[in-house]
Amino acid sequence: MADEPAELKDPTELKGEGYEIFIAALAVLSIVNLVLLYAVQDEALDSVIYVMNIILTAIFLVDFTYRFATAQRRSRYFFREFGWADLLSCIPFASFKVLRLFRLVKVYRLLQEKGAKQIGRTLIKDRAGSALIILVLIAILMLEFGSLWMLRLEAGFPDANITTASDSMWYVIVTMATVGYGDQFPISNPGRILGTVIILIGVGIFGTLTGYLANAFLSPATKKQSAEPDDLDKRLAALKDLASKQAEAIAELEAIVTKGK
Repeated sequence: MADEPAELKDPTELKGEGYEIFIAALAVLSIVNLVLLYAVQDEALDSVIYVMNIILTAIFLVDFTYRFATAQRRSRYFFREFGWADLLSCIPFASFKVLRLFRLVKVYRLLQEKGAKQIGRTLIKDRAGSALIILVLIAILMLEFGSLWMLRLEAGFPDANITTASDSMWYVIVTMATVGYGDQFPISNPGRILGTVIILIGVGIFGTLTGYLANAFLSPATKKQSAEPDDLDKRLAALKDLASKQAEAIAELEAIVTKGK
């Protein structure tokens, strides 16, 4: 029986393991923010969650566009793979944010399809990509919770210049970007310790990004130089067959030469 096309064998429109886990983590964060928004009445928290909602909505919109554009069967992705939920969840209203939980279904299917051990091996194999995804996720979490934490640490000091949610988020952004304008800075020791952590995260992100880009540019050359074991076996068999044919041809030539003498 002839092999089925790959598009028929694969019942899902799953992307890379690290990417799916990253999007699922952001979906969980979005739901947590929704709960915090209604459970905790705090002006600073509301301001930070408002900004994070804009960022997460933009990411989910890009995610939907990417999935729809690269889907093998767009109708299957939209109707059977909850593409409609991905699209509606991009609407920045609380009633639609709950639909972001459907992204967790994709991770569940990924675990069913490949298994946790296989996913772990794949993530370890692609160390540069996995590290970059982890650091970007940490940066997003730091932007939200680090801003709230920094504001709480600095707000009690009379000479503090980080006094609003806007000040705190701006400080975290420029610090992680390793720019450090110096217009906002912590004055308390706990705030400076947190600032050090933010600096290290920013350096880690840009260092990992550099390594990831270098790996991406070097991968094609590396793949050409190193072959898979199956390819090596095929090449070895082809060389043996060629050597055998050459030996036969040499034997025939020797026989002709001997007969001519």
